[in-house]
Amino acid sequence: MEDSFFVVPEETHNELVEAAYRHRGYSADEAVEGARFCTEASRHGIQTHNAIKALDLDDLFGSGSQGCVPGAEIEKLPNRFEATEIWDANKKLGQSVAYRAIDRCIELADKYGIGQIAVDNAFHYLWGGGYVMEAARRGYIAYTNCTAALTEVVPFLGKVPTLGTNPHSWGFPTQDAVGYPVVIDWATSVVAMGRVQQLKREGKKLPPNSAVDKDGNPTIEPAEAVALLPFGAHKGYGLSLINELYGALIGGSLPTLRSRWADDGEKHTCAFFFQVIHPEALSGNDFAKGRSQMENLKAVLEDIFQEGNESAILPGQFEAQHAERCRKNGGLLFTRSEIEAFGDIAEKCEKPRWNPDDFKVAE
Repeated sequence: MEDSFFVVPEETHNELVEAAYRHRGYSADEAVEGARFCTEASRHGIQTHNAIKALDLDDLFGSGSQGCVPGAEIEKLPNRFEATEIWDANKKLGQSVAYRAIDRCIELADKYGIGQIAVDNAFHYLWGGGYVMEAARRGYIAYTNCTAALTEVVPFLGKVPTLGTNPHSWGFPTQDAVGYPVVIDWATSVVAMGRVQQLKREGKKLPPNSAVDKDGNPTIEPAEAVALLPFGAHKGYGLSLINELYGALIGGSLPTLRSRWADDGEKHTCAFFFQVIHPEALSGNDFAKGRSQMENLKAVLEDIFQEGNESAILPGQFEAQHAERCRKNGGLLFTRSEIEAFGDIAEKCEKPRWNPDDFKVAE
């Protein structure tokens, strides 16, 4: 069991993560964007998608395989819709593509009220919540989904994993109402495979009915888990299926071949979808008691969390609380096993190894 966190200064974290990406052949810009993403994930307590996961994914399916091309350029494809763009990512680093897509969607939303971008031939962007949170901080409503790198989820009433963990992420600009953006973000499996890996590192068990072993039987042992189950039975399954349908319409190919490289005429890459809405594009300008749009948003949230619901939480609350804890401690928070994993990363790119004793324990 791990209860203590160690405080790693952001500069120390970013220096190592950038070095790891540069060691793999990525450009300086890509390395900075990769580190930026990992910092945001760690700052908000997303242990399943921090630098350890990002670099492991790159080793398995990215620059260490055929799924990601360091230095690749995004190609904007022709289309007839002014508020929409279609991109061929050409296997560019997923985090770099996602940050650029959110920025461009915001530009489109400022002009048209809504902006959306479909991305084909992509490498996985990891934690979708980080991108919609960025847009929400800047005052917009944002949504993204993607097809996961692998098919690890068994469809409802099935036995064979033919779906990805296929996350959905929404962000809402609620800072003035509650102090932080509401971010609704989840994998459509009970747990993400990154969570399985984290629990394995920390010697903990899986939640019941979240994974199956090689024989298709439920297991709570992370080391035995070979496939995941959708949350909410048919409901989570339906949400996972949505991503595959979006991906198919964008240009993605067969899910069970994704990230499994072969010269078979099929495509093996992921697909992304991003959408940003300017709040004014939704306003009917008829808010009760003369409230503004944002005042009305705050009033609705206050009504939901009225007396008796003080213990209820908002999506994004835990992430905001973790970010505040990081701020108070002056750095990013990692467990002992994570520090040791960063030590392995450092050795691979010929940097000094991290040791837990080199960092203070978080309060």
